Amino acid sequence: MCYDISFKTSMKTIRDHFPSIQADPQLPIDFDNVHVQAQSFSKYPVIIFEDGAYQLKLFEWGLIADYMNTPGKIQKSRQWMCNAQSEKMLGDERSYWHRIRNSRCLIPVTGFYEHREIKGWKNKVPYFIQLKGREIFFIPGLYHYSPVPDPETGESVGTFTLLTRSANSIMQKIHNGGSNAFRMPLLLTKDLEQKWLLPHLSDKEIGEIVNFEMSSEDLGYKPVFSVRSRKPRPDGKEKNELYLWPGLPPLEI
Repeated sequence: MCYDISFKTSMKTIRDHFPSIQADPQLPIDFDNVHVQAQSFSKYPVIIFEDGAYQLKLFEWGLIADYMNTPGKIQKSRQWMCNAQSEKMLGDERSYWHRIRNSRCLIPVTGFYEHREIKGWKNKVPYFIQLKGREIFFIPGLYHYSPVPDPETGESVGTFTLLTRSANSIMQKIHNGGSNAFRMPLLLTKDLEQKWLLPHLSDKEIGEIVNFEMSSEDLGYKPVFSVRSRKPRPDGKEKNELYLWPGLPPLEI
């Protein structure tokens, strides 16, 4: 699954992709989130098509469904709603993801993190993954407004989940352990990213998008020191920069 992402860019870069986008006035001009973790349920900028326009809004990562209609139900179930298996959108009509398949969003990122298990190593090695030649890219997701209003404002909170799919060949070697091994975010070409937000997509068109597999050759990846640790790296560099692990076996491509 994908629970750790990075987003360091500017509003100008986002507007280069969506020139007519309307931005929430609370949003900054520059974004400097070297690491965002899903279960922190923090506010994060996502792009939706609503009221006839592309809009950049601050939503909370971790979708709150209609059946999570009390604070207790939210606390119990929300942690499992940060990722959604794209296969269930069309393949399982009982799935909540099928019910909200027309509430589509894009999650802007500059990269994401996954961990690799290595035989004989005590700890997993984290990797930072990007799309080659893309300063910024957009992971498709689904969104929903919480049925429980914000206690301070009384407004419905926008929430979202990030779509995943079966891993390509290189991601199978990186995300190779744990209960959700061999998964990766659904990554798209620029054209498919734009198409994802078009209103009134048919199920056939949605299926064509979610069945797309980004090739291993289009991914850039490097080992880093840690992801969720709050301690600074021993070399003083940023979390998403290359770290040379002594004796690290190469990835066989």
